[in-house]
Amino acid sequence: MIETQRLLLRRWEDRDRPIFHAHCSDPEVMRYLGPLLDRAETDVLLDRQNGFIDSHGYSFWAVERREDGALLGFCGLKPGAPDTPIEHDIEIGWRFGRDYWGQGYAREAAQASLDWGWANTDAPLISAITVQGNTASWGLMERLGMTRVVGGDFDHPKAAPPLNPHILYRIGRPA
Repeated sequence: MIETQRLLLRRWEDRDRPIFHAHCSDPEVMRYLGPLLDRAETDVLLDRQNGFIDSHGYSFWAVERREDGALLGFCGLKPGAPDTPIEHDIEIGWRFGRDYWGQGYAREAAQASLDWGWANTDAPLISAITVQGNTASWGLMERLGMTRVVGGDFDHPKAAPPLNPHILYRIGRPA
């Protein structure tokens, strides 16, 4: 578990499933992420994240607000997607329910995830991907100190054409 001033980043629990499904079935939340997910697809996604914890020690963790226990979304690290330029990297990513946008939660959780990654892995760099239109996401990448990889745009093999190309950001291990 990772603790910040306002947040807990933790393993997924069954109580999280209906709330996270609501996020994944919100067209505005999923606008740059792909099709809306049904409950079974959301369950597969969460089970995969817990599997990453079991096999790697990290995942896109559940993000819980400490003040009231509300599930805000996810943030964390996972192995990069196969058949992409980040397949051998650690990827950082986030997804929050619309009610939690613009309050600094993503920045707080992402910085904590980067700090955890540097302290607990030997990764030389951490990568992030999004689509060009997702200015909030790549803006956060830049605020975290990540740099867009020139010539790094690519078509994600699992993304529908409107969500391609993807853009690639990276940050190197601090000295």
